[in-house]
Amino acid sequence: MREATATIHTPIGPVLAVATDEGLTALRFDPEAEAHDSHPVLDLTRAELDAYFRGDLRDFTVPVAQAGTDFQHRVWAELRRIPYGHTISYAQLAARVGNPSAVRAVGGANGANNVPIIVPCHRVIASDGTLGGFGGGLDRKRWLLSREHSSLFNPAVHSRHVSPAL
Repeated sequence: MREATATIHTPIGPVLAVATDEGLTALRFDPEAEAHDSHPVLDLTRAELDAYFRGDLRDFTVPVAQAGTDFQHRVWAELRRIPYGHTISYAQLAARVGNPSAVRAVGGANGANNVPIIVPCHRVIASDGTLGGFGGGLDRKRWLLSREHSSLFNPAVHSRHVSPAL
């Protein structure tokens, strides 16, 4: 299984994308990274992130292949069901995965997400409305939420598939 990496420059800083033939395995905020591998998953990741940051994409189709426990995979699947521009609390997320008392475990699974933005862990906030944590930093989380919220009221923004530029 070949691993490929590429740096993708975004409005919130460079991210290092890591992919295999199975899918995207990681997105890391890394200002020092410079990688330029070519891979179809990386091409699609770049195209979809570019469209997302332009405000043209709400739902990602890039395949994700991050390693984790069954519980983590249930949490990550539920994260992908949070609508663009909306937030839920950790308690609501725990209820959605069928274990309302597992708020801390859900927080841990959320924090273990290696594919932020595409698996939108930034859409989970504390029950009191505060932002909580984000591996990319609270400024990035605030920016992402603000961008998505403002795009909700832009009729030009809609879900669509984006073909990577080859």
